[in-house]
Amino acid sequence: MPTNFTVLPVDDEGAPEQGTSVVVEDDPGELPTGDGVPKESSPFINSTDIDKGILYEGKNLALFEEEMDRNPMVSSLLNRLANYTNLTQGVREHEEAENNDEPKKKEIKAPRMGTFIGVYLPCLQNILGVILFLRLTWIVGAAGIFGSFWIVFMCCACTSLTAISMSAIATNGVVPAGGSYYMISRSLGPEFGGAVGLCFYLGTTFAGAMYILGTIEILLTYIVPSAAIFKSEDPNNESLAMLNNMRLYGTCTIALMATVVFVGVKYVNKLALVFLACVILSIFSIYAGVIKSGFSPPDFPLCLLGNRTLAWKGFDKCAKIIIQGNQTVTSQLWKVFCQDSSFNATCNEYFELNNVTQIQGIPGIASNVIFDNIWSHYGTQGEMLEKHGLPSIPASETETNAGLPYVFSDIATYFTMLVGIYFPSVTGIMAGSNRSGDLKDAQKSIPTGTLLAIITTSFIYLSCIILFGACIEGVLLRDKFGESVNGNLVIGILAWPSPWVIVIGSFFSTCGAGLQSLTGAPRLMQAIARDGIVPFLRVFGHGKANGEPTWALLLTAGICEIGILIASLDSVAPILSMFFLMCYMFVNLACALQTLLRTPNWRPRFKYYHWTLSFLGMSLCLALMFICSWYYALVAMLIAGCIYKYIEYRGAEKEWGDGIRGLSLNAARYALLRLEDGPTHTKNWRPQLLILLNLDPEQNVKHPRLLSLTTQLKAGKGLTIVGSVLEGIFLERHSDVQNAEQNIKALMGTEKTKGFCHVVVSSNRRDGVSHLIQSSGLGGMKHNTVLVAWPELWRQSDGPAGWKGFVDMVRETTAAHQALLVTKNIDNFPTNQERFAGGTIDVWWIVHDGGLLMLLPFLLSQHKVWRKCKMRIFTVAQID
Repeated sequence: MPTNFTVLPVDDEGAPEQGTSVVVEDDPGELPTGDGVPKESSPFINSTDIDKGILYEGKNLALFEEEMDRNPMVSSLLNRLANYTNLTQGVREHEEAENNDEPKKKEIKAPRMGTFIGVYLPCLQNILGVILFLRLTWIVGAAGIFGSFWIVFMCCACTSLTAISMSAIATNGVVPAGGSYYMISRSLGPEFGGAVGLCFYLGTTFAGAMYILGTIEILLTYIVPSAAIFKSEDPNNESLAMLNNMRLYGTCTIALMATVVFVGVKYVNKLALVFLACVILSIFSIYAGVIKSGFSPPDFPLCLLGNRTLAWKGFDKCAKIIIQGNQTVTSQLWKVFCQDSSFNATCNEYFELNNVTQIQGIPGIASNVIFDNIWSHYGTQGEMLEKHGLPSIPASETETNAGLPYVFSDIATYFTMLVGIYFPSVTGIMAGSNRSGDLKDAQKSIPTGTLLAIITTSFIYLSCIILFGACIEGVLLRDKFGESVNGNLVIGILAWPSPWVIVIGSFFSTCGAGLQSLTGAPRLMQAIARDGIVPFLRVFGHGKANGEPTWALLLTAGICEIGILIASLDSVAPILSMFFLMCYMFVNLACALQTLLRTPNWRPRFKYYHWTLSFLGMSLCLALMFICSWYYALVAMLIAGCIYKYIEYRGAEKEWGDGIRGLSLNAARYALLRLEDGPTHTKNWRPQLLILLNLDPEQNVKHPRLLSLTTQLKAGKGLTIVGSVLEGIFLERHSDVQNAEQNIKALMGTEKTKGFCHVVVSSNRRDGVSHLIQSSGLGGMKHNTVLVAWPELWRQSDGPAGWKGFVDMVRETTAAHQALLVTKNIDNFPTNQERFAGGTIDVWWIVHDGGLLMLLPFLLSQHKVWRKCKMRIFTVAQID
């Protein structure tokens, strides 16, 4: 069977087409192929350089399956894992541009990432992180298995519904290269795209701060506690000293990470597989530890005084008295609670009344501890951790616990607060779409990989909740920093083969996540800045010669430092939860509106998408925002709303369209149909103006003060149509029409006249004015008043500015049942910048016109130009 062939155009007789020459050179050193034709060097087969003849060995089109890539699947997978990266698209390209000193033609590489490497693993690595290792056991202890299950279920449902909306966006046409921001903004328009992009940027930036704080917490609490610089002898100030240590080490860490990112992210790229391996190994070690606890639980005892949990500080045995040799002596614990070591010493009252008990912190999955951990055990700040079910004799209220080794709760716990702390652990669903340009089939890989990653991580979280509650004692679960087990990481002592697997794995995992946040967030800001939709952010689109976002990196580090100065992981987590929830809510809202408005360019092919899912996801995001923190939610909504309105007001118009424009069109259509129901009531009547302007030969407005008077009369309320007539034929003067409309709109902007512009071409001016009077407006939004300037040549009968044309206009206005306002000496009227300090507006009310002459001066007096003027009425009165 031939593996190499050439296709040539042929005529009916089967000969090559005339004018086509085929040259075959014999090469004695080349063995002929099956058809006897040697392989050819063609510039049109997989070529990136048409000037060089290259032997395209192994690059011919495959007709059958066996002719495709014969690399074994295992070696192919290992090769891709070796080249795995969790960095956003464009990072490696910038590094390659920096390393290549010589300008050379870039080789065209087809995207080769599949669903597993390109979407599934990055999403998995971004979703699993610091909250799982540092806070999930504490959440299970406080909320119980049942409450924790609902927290995880709500958060995972929110991200799953958002992922479905993201899948709809990914299958709506060709997926652009450039990541989540490009994909969303090009599909939904600049307003929603910019709001989602900036919320995503702020969330990613604060996520970087959270990861860095998690890194420092692991370092100072579990790896090297002696490295703390700020220390306090007073137990009441230990938390303050710890916060100061977090601020100092966090600031140094962010400076170091920013330097690494600035110098070269290729070093971060090389460690991506290490960070991924840390996450996966840590997860497997947790499950291995759970299995081992069923037949050989780890030995980590808890010491309880009554039902109060004690920290192993100042004593090594959980007993009041011990036997040394043949003597019974007091223990070190006795010395902690008593004034001296003698049996008749004065001791703490609660210590005298209650017994000391030692229990296993991890009784194992075969125990019945799961029944004690089903329900919640919320507490207040400063509350001692107590084991329910153990006897306890309370002491007097005058008893002081200062300096005693009890384990206290550092913050108050309640359901809504735990939701805010947990939600960051399910973010990261957009990590796969960030590599949209590197995927073989983005429309297939993004939905499949993202949803599979969410299903996998949801299973991990839900199973961990049940397993933690089934293996670990309740008071140890509520011990956030593991003080009752000698300061060990609670999830670490459950893991097998060693707690250090989790400690080191979580340290590198959080450190890598922080580096990736500092790498991805500046590029997201650079993309938004280069789009120009937020003008004051354009400076952050600049960077190094290779495109690295230097200014955006500085901005990201500065915002990240704000989170570092907060210094508490539990306080930073709800902040980034708000921004991610706002981002997800915008995505769901936009998808639902696109479907309901039946936007023509919205044609998602994801078969499991329905607008009700997007609406449910939007509602769930909004509910979670207010569940986490209602005041944070209001602030985040205010920020996102301001971003949206600012982009709408100042942002540049983009050729990628406005996906939400259909909402305005539907609202306008609905309002116009409602206006058609009946005539306007007298109380609601206001002048809806049609202003007829005269233009000079250069299409400039002759009397610009007409627009000044319009602004003073209307103040932006009601309908304003600015019209003009050009004499001639439209086919010949369409360019003049565009020029005239541009000049009129520019003048309307200068005079702050809010309305519409309409320029028509007619064979003569009289017919054009008649057409404007008859046809301007739409439905119920039609003018009822015509405003014109007094004709310049009113003494002449002929000509466009003569009295005959003016009289005809008056008659047509009267026939149309419209009011007519004629301004004489309009060029002497005040501009919008002038202010009258006094004076009067004289109304000569000679003809009783229904009150129009009384209404006009009132409307003028509402404007700041005429506000200090008084109205004076002259009328003809009959004396009885």
